[in-house]
Parts: sequence; structure tokens; C-alpha cells
Amino acid sequence: MTAPSPVLEVTDETFSEAVIDESNNRPVVVDFWAEWCGPCRVLSPIIEAVAAEFGDDVLLAKLDTDRNPQTSATYGIQAIPSVKAFVDGEVANEFAGALPEEHVRAFFAQLVTTPSEMAAAEAEEMAASGDLAGAEARYNEMLEEDAENADALTGLAAILLERDDREGAEELLERAGSDRRAKALRHHMFLEEFAGKHDAPALEEEARLDPTDPRARYRWGVMLAAYGRYEEALDELLESVRLDRRFADDAARKAVLAVFDILGLESTLVREYQRRLTQLLF
Repeated sequence: MTAPSPVLEVTDETFSEAVIDESNNRPVVVDFWAEWCGPCRVLSPIIEAVAAEFGDDVLLAKLDTDRNPQTSATYGIQAIPSVKAFVDGEVANEFAGALPEEHVRAFFAQLVTTPSEMAAAEAEEMAASGDLAGAEARYNEMLEEDAENADALTGLAAILLERDDREGAEELLERAGSDRRAKALRHHMFLEEFAGKHDAPALEEEARLDPTDPRARYRWGVMLAAYGRYEEALDELLESVRLDRRFADDAARKAVLAVFDILGLESTLVREYQRRLTQLLF
């Protein structure tokens, strides 16, 4: 990290430029405090020491709430110390009270991109642009520094799958453990294998001819997922759950969860079908 910058004292008049505008360049942590506040005096040396560790990667600003009531009111400061982190002009995270040093350090750490994260982003961009050799080299460099780096393991596994090296990919995914991206890649491998073994028109016809058969609805749902038609797949799989939750050791429910892994919990589709699955089960 670069050399630390001094703590910046901000006021109602300077807050917009010094904090809001600057937060478009780097995270800005604002310590709302007052001279009479005992807990503020406890937190102050802690937060300043932690900020020094992060150097110029994060700016620490302090605002005296007694002397700057306008900004304090704008951000709803009712108790101090109150600490807010600004990123791109918005409050990205916050805490109140005199937290222990390790908690304050974790708060700062969440705001910065680590060298490993930057390397992973660089490798992802290379892979997305078609430079698989460059991405592979970057991921291998990351693994030399940290053999269990999940970003590198899953990224490299995806490249190996592009080359049909399933054995190599499986070995990397095993090392990645329960990482969601690793689980998603395992699901993709299963779906690809399933699609290679079954005839899609036959499975679709099977589900059409016997819509009350949980096995038929499950198999067609899995095939739809293999095609990337996830919403239709979830509809079929949920219908299989409704028809017989216990079919093949809960296979349809497990397949629904696999699709959730692929899409990610932030997906609006996942949130909707989580609700529907819960209604079915409970």
C-alpha cells in the first residue's frame, strides 16, 4: 500500500467536495464525532491507526457533529461515534460505537480491492476477450502465490472445461471446495453430460404425454436447464416437486437448488423461485 495520507477534517461547507466527490476516486470513511464524546476518544486512535495501514487507498475524514449540524442531520446522525463509508457518492457501509480494532480493520478491508481481486478481474477480462492462454497464465501466477485461491481455481477450471479437460477441471474444483462458482461449474458439467446422453425431443414428448409423472417432468426440467432455459426448467422441476417431493431422493428439489447456484442468489429469478419452492415445501 502507498504511504498514509493525513486525516482530513471536513465541515458542512467542504463535505460535498471532500467526501462525496472524492468517493468517486476512492472510498472515503467519515468519522462523525464530538469533543465531549468519550467513546469517540476511544475510537479515534483505533480508526486513525487502521486508516494509516490502508494508506491512500482509503481516505479517513472526521466531522465534528456539534460544529456541523447540517451534514449530521442530512445523514441522520443521532448517536456518536458514527462511521460511514462512502463509495461513488453513496453510503456503502456503516457502523456505530467504538468497535474493537479487528472489526474496524475488517470494515476498511471490505472497501478496497485486493491485489488478488485485481488479478482475478484482469484474468476474467482476458478470458472474456478470448485470450485463454493469457488468462490461464494469470490464474497460474495467482495459484503460485496462493494454492487455494478460489478465484484462480474456478477461473482456471472454466478454461480447462473449454478445452474438454474434464479431469483437470474436476481436480481444481475439488480444491475450490464449497465455493458457489465451483458448485455452478460442477452443475454445468452434469448438465452437459446429461444433454449428451438423452434425446431432448423424446424427453419433451414424455413430459407432454404424462404430465403427472414426476420423473418425466424432472428429466425435461434438467434438459431445459442444460439448454440455459432456466425459468422453464424451474417451472418443470417445481412441478416434479409438487407431484412427488420424494421422487429419486429429492432429485427435483436438488436440481432446483443447482439452478439457483448457477444463477446466483442475487438473481431476481432465484428470489422468486425460492419463494415458490418454500411455499411448496412448507
